[in-house]
Amino acid sequence: MDSSPQKKISLEAKGLSCIRDDRVLFEGLDFKLQNHQVLLLEGKNGCGKTSLLRIVCGFREQDAGEFLWCEQSVADSNFYAEMAYVGHLDGVKKELTVIENLKMSLALSQAGKYSIDQALDKVHLAGYDDSLVQSLSAGQKRRLSLARLLITKKSLWVLDEPFTSIDKQGIKLIESLMHEHISDGGMIILTSHHDLVLHEADVQTINLSTCH
Repeated sequence: MDSSPQKKISLEAKGLSCIRDDRVLFEGLDFKLQNHQVLLLEGKNGCGKTSLLRIVCGFREQDAGEFLWCEQSVADSNFYAEMAYVGHLDGVKKELTVIENLKMSLALSQAGKYSIDQALDKVHLAGYDDSLVQSLSAGQKRRLSLARLLITKKSLWVLDEPFTSIDKQGIKLIESLMHEHISDGGMIILTSHHDLVLHEADVQTINLSTCH
């Protein structure tokens, strides 16, 4: 995000359903997310939280319903260019260095608010530029995946259990990055077993265990 006027954005789901192995995970799901908002997905294991994130990201099709991005069908919009995903796997190349991973991400997207050096400093990885990712700890790999979000310009962050393998200091860091993103006009969809601390943020919660 930059200091230019914030554009109005929205993601709306209408009547979403997801079936896996002949079992209905959720159905008739509606939500609308706009600038400065967070959608937190809750529910017991197997209720469809990750499946919903995969549907949002276009990795699989919903079984019923539709998505609208800025009141247009997702298929007819620039939604996927505006979305960034961090899943259970960190999505980084272990055989490359930290800085090589970030340069690769930057080459595929529009430049964001922070430079590579600034992002590494922000996630407490300054000085690790030339370190091979395979030498990093699980927590450091997670921080690197978050640095990718900072160097690219994406309106929607989709985060699947972002606090996995993160210590208390890292949790506070992620929460601060999330708060900064939504304050800048972005929005976030995430799953988490951690109690979020996002002061003054507009957080919607959906418990998918009740959506069938």
